[in-house]
Amino acid sequence: MLARLLNMNVAMMLGLKKMSYEKMNDYYGDLDSPFCQVTKQIHEHEQENELREQMSGYKRMRRQHQKQLIALENKLKAEMDEHRLKLQKEVETQANNAYIELEKLAKRHTVHCDKEMKTTSADEKKFQQQIVAQQKKELTTFLDNQKKQYKLCKEKIKEEMNEDHHTPKKEKQERLSKHKENLQHSQAEEEAHLLGQQRVFYDRNCRGFKRKVMIKRHEFEQEQIREELNKKKTQKEMEHAMLIRHDESTQELEYRQLKTLQKLRMDLIRLQHQTELENQIEYNNRRERELHRKHVLELRQQPKNLKAMELQIKKQFQDTCKVQTKQYKALRHHQMEVTPKSEHKTVLKALKEEQTRKLAILAEQYEQSINEMMASQALRLDEAQEAECQALRQQLQQEMELLNAYQSKIKMQTEAQHDREQQKLEQKVSLRRAHLEQKIEEELASLQKERTERIKHLLDRQEREIDTFDMESLRLGFGNLGALDPPKDDYR
Repeated sequence: MLARLLNMNVAMMLGLKKMSYEKMNDYYGDLDSPFCQVTKQIHEHEQENELREQMSGYKRMRRQHQKQLIALENKLKAEMDEHRLKLQKEVETQANNAYIELEKLAKRHTVHCDKEMKTTSADEKKFQQQIVAQQKKELTTFLDNQKKQYKLCKEKIKEEMNEDHHTPKKEKQERLSKHKENLQHSQAEEEAHLLGQQRVFYDRNCRGFKRKVMIKRHEFEQEQIREELNKKKTQKEMEHAMLIRHDESTQELEYRQLKTLQKLRMDLIRLQHQTELENQIEYNNRRERELHRKHVLELRQQPKNLKAMELQIKKQFQDTCKVQTKQYKALRHHQMEVTPKSEHKTVLKALKEEQTRKLAILAEQYEQSINEMMASQALRLDEAQEAECQALRQQLQQEMELLNAYQSKIKMQTEAQHDREQQKLEQKVSLRRAHLEQKIEEELASLQKERTERIKHLLDRQEREIDTFDMESLRLGFGNLGALDPPKDDYR
């Protein structure tokens, strides 16, 4: 019975110690008092408001950044549209000016042709008049010489007849008349021959003059078509130079716009990342401040909790003492019944001493339990707080590393996007320049083909005109009027 009572006391002490530990584990339960709950809710509400405001600011910043990018893209698009419209107007102006210049050149050529035709007609008349005047002069001189010769021959015949005294006068008159007729007939033939020669000379030289006029007209036509084709070539070269300049200016604007857009995007990303880092640092500091405040509150709450636990243990000790006293009373009553009356004193004394010894042991265990509980709970609190600090630091470090990794990923993706945009623009510029160069080559080849065909057509037509004219000259008996023509320049 005594051994069972002792075991019950030890079990109660162990239960008391276990209960003290359980009370310490429920230490934070005191923080859930109505006042602490209200304070905690207010603090959590403030944190939620702060986080909500921070997130709203972050979302506003993202929306603002998106608006800035869209606004810049619209501005750059409007700038490019204005640039292209300006270039298109310049191309149209260049085409209109080229058309006007060709029209002016054609009108000038027409005026020159009309003027040249009038000049040629006047020169031809003047040339004919000069030949006629020269031939009249030659004819007058020829007739004068014939008259002089006729007079000399007549006087000579008369002298010869006067010297001949044997011939009758009548016969002399007949001979003189016959000589006069022969001389007049001879002079008439010579005059006719001269007139024939003059007519041939006149016709041949007029025909030759017309051929020279035709050749001169051909040269004038060649000069005009050469001037027209050179003008077209110059205009086309100016147009090509303008298109190349336009392509270069467009390329420069495209690269500048891409650089501006990418710079703004990178600036906004850096600003966003800086804001995220600042928010993360502020969040880390707030978490550390909250944990520090919690630990300070725990340290402030610890003496009060330990005191409450100590009072609870004392109350349990008192309850245990009462239970033990009742048990000893029951044990004493039982011993009195089973023990002879002569031994009651001895039994009571032994029971009293046992009770006192057990209570002393119980008190000693109580003091030891209190000391162990206080030391253990203080150590546990330090360890728990240190573990919480370490866990929080590790968590915040992981979150910071995740944020840095995420930001690095975003930066790498943006740089890769910029590289793709740069390559796409380079391909676009290269392809557009290749198409422009191909267009220039095709237009130059077409212009050269037109030049060759038009010159060939002109020379063929002029050659046919010369051949027709020469064949007509041969048919009229003027021979080859172009035998002494200078060699032609082949400028095809």
